[in-house]
Amino acid sequence: MSTLTVELPDSLKKSIEALALAEGYSVSQFLASAAGEKLAVVLTMDYLRREASAGRREDFEKYLDAVPDAAPPENDRVPAAG
Repeated sequence: MSTLTVELPDSLKKSIEALALAEGYSVSQFLASAAGEKLAVVLTMDYLRREASAGRREDFEKYLDAVPDAAPPENDRVPAAG
């Protein structure tokens, strides 16, 4: 493990401390988890952008055209609003 000193506004620090306590985590555990989640989001977005830039619209259209034009099964429908 490594130590990292971070400067935070007092209000943010207090909010983090309160939320960590309410969730049963230490502040260090809470911040490590939050940083890990943010890193996962950034890496996933980078991956998706790379994949999207490598894709071709023609290929997408080809696969989309292969999907049958049929109503979804009963167990896969959004309930009607009402």
